[in-house]
Amino acid sequence: MPKHELQAPAKINLFLAVTGRRADGFHDLLSVAAPLDWGDTVSVELGGTSFTVSCDDPEIPVDGRNLVLRAAEAFALETGSSLRAHFSITKRIPSGAGLGGASSDAVAALRALNAAAGKPLDAAALARLASGIGSDCALFLAGAPVVMRGRGERAEALPTEAYRRIRGVRVLLFKPSFPISTAWSYAQIAAGAPRSYVEPARAEARLAAWLGQAGAPAEGLLFNSMEGPAFAKYPALPVLLEQIRYRFGLNARMSGSGSACYVLLQESFSSAPVEAVIREALGPAAFMTETRIA
Repeated sequence: MPKHELQAPAKINLFLAVTGRRADGFHDLLSVAAPLDWGDTVSVELGGTSFTVSCDDPEIPVDGRNLVLRAAEAFALETGSSLRAHFSITKRIPSGAGLGGASSDAVAALRALNAAAGKPLDAAALARLASGIGSDCALFLAGAPVVMRGRGERAEALPTEAYRRIRGVRVLLFKPSFPISTAWSYAQIAAGAPRSYVEPARAEARLAAWLGQAGAPAEGLLFNSMEGPAFAKYPALPVLLEQIRYRFGLNARMSGSGSACYVLLQESFSSAPVEAVIREALGPAAFMTETRIA
């Protein structure tokens, strides 16, 4: 059967406050996350007797650890569909980066299967299913910047006026050669409780202040309480981000649990000097690309 290609965009967290630990072991958060105009490609070929996955990056697991397979199996269980497929991932989003690559690939698989099966799941049912697969899945189902609460499964669209402020903004992404485990980051935050958490009311007030300030630039929103554990273990990251702020007046931040970071750029700003500083600090093995908020 013919292959169908779906785009699986990366995301960045413009605002991320971890506000506490839940009884189920997950963490509550408040976040503004935005998909980017860049990411992986997931090709879907229907047929066969099982779900299989391949990837052009040999470091990506292609067994049950892969969220694409977990998403496909969850869809079949939920709907009773007999559809099976092979998923081929062209990987551009680095793993261990805090850019949501695995969740985005999984959502692409869910969309493909739901469409091929005649859409047995409506938007709400698809969101419920996706929320059990990955915390970032709700964002990728929305396909636009969202405010996320709970462990990320409760997502609501960013208000239209606020969306206009960030849509199409240039983003310079970069990642050192090392990844950071999301599980490790949350474990470090839990170990430092309660001082490592952002009080929920304070997080909500900070977000509300930005939302209520008409015309406030995206740079005024940037915050990430998960930088603490990452920066303590990898001091080269905060040194680099501070250098970018000092030399260029740009607000550089880490996305999610890291290790990827980003800088928002004005249209007229040349990224070349910033890229040179990043290359000098992180070496030739560092990943870097320029894209835009979708």
